[in-house]
Amino acid sequence: MPTSRVSKPPSQDPTASILDSIRRLSRGLRLAAQETQSVAGVSAAQLFVLRTLEDGEPASVSQLAERTLTDRSSVASVVERLLQAKLVSRSPSASDKRRAAITITTKGRAVVRKAPAAPTTLILNALNEMSSRELKPLAENLAKLISAIGFEKGPAYMLFEEKNNSSRRHGR
Repeated sequence: MPTSRVSKPPSQDPTASILDSIRRLSRGLRLAAQETQSVAGVSAAQLFVLRTLEDGEPASVSQLAERTLTDRSSVASVVERLLQAKLVSRSPSASDKRRAAITITTKGRAVVRKAPAAPTTLILNALNEMSSRELKPLAENLAKLISAIGFEKGPAYMLFEEKNNSSRRHGR
């Protein structure tokens, strides 16, 4: 009688081990995002953008997209919410008046001071501890998994970014 995959202990079954790891990762990131929201009063995506501005260097939305390793539209919607909450300010760039410079405000700095690490920061810190020899197959295999599930289409938004409804209103 063949043994079922389910009956093997997780340590011996790679599928069970992977599923367990994904569950732990998903739960841990969700709890970290909830902690960010309850402690800092901002979303995990907003905190991650604020932390990239913490050095005091003004940045355009395109520069923020580079710093956060995400697409411009995802960052733009997060910046709009930060502007509304007065956690960042926008002014013409000193070097190029056609560009807007985003800067963290005093209120934004206060949020960052009391906030825990953003979930994306936790991931980046862990990835920075890995060698390029470890990272390459991880990236390739995650891409295969995403593709097999059918999640590869569309932009990869910032973690825990709320959907911005203003894009629907403006796209009549």
